Amino acid sequence: MSSTSTTTPSAAPTLGSLLLAGAAATLVAAVAASLVAAAGRAVGISLALSGVPIPVSGFAVLTAIFSIIGLVIAVVLRRFARRPRTAWIRTTVALTVLSFVPDVLTDADGATKLTLMLTHVVAAAIVIPTVARRLP
Repeated sequence: MSSTSTTTPSAAPTLGSLLLAGAAATLVAAVAASLVAAAGRAVGISLALSGVPIPVSGFAVLTAIFSIIGLVIAVVLRRFARRPRTAWIRTTVALTVLSFVPDVLTDADGATKLTLMLTHVVAAAIVIPTVARRLP
């Protein structure tokens, strides 16, 4: 007795699914970055740069802004890159590493700098794989 199985190749994720997943990841990343900042503040880590405190809500706002910029990059790569998923991962990992430069150079203590960098890593760990799964 033999059976024949027919499989159809899965269709590439749609632009709509990319944007919806990206928007959800943006929201989750903004909340997560704020929670990291709030946790840091709760254990006594200063969130001040050059003596000016960063409000916890500022982490959410900047995470959302840069995640939306990332979504625009993903849409462009989806349209023009030969391998959008690979291009997305390489680009966003490089940009995440570059985002540490201002943190390292800023006038703040070591714990503050590490907390700032951790917020970048947390947001990237949420947004990058979520968007990557929606790219061909």
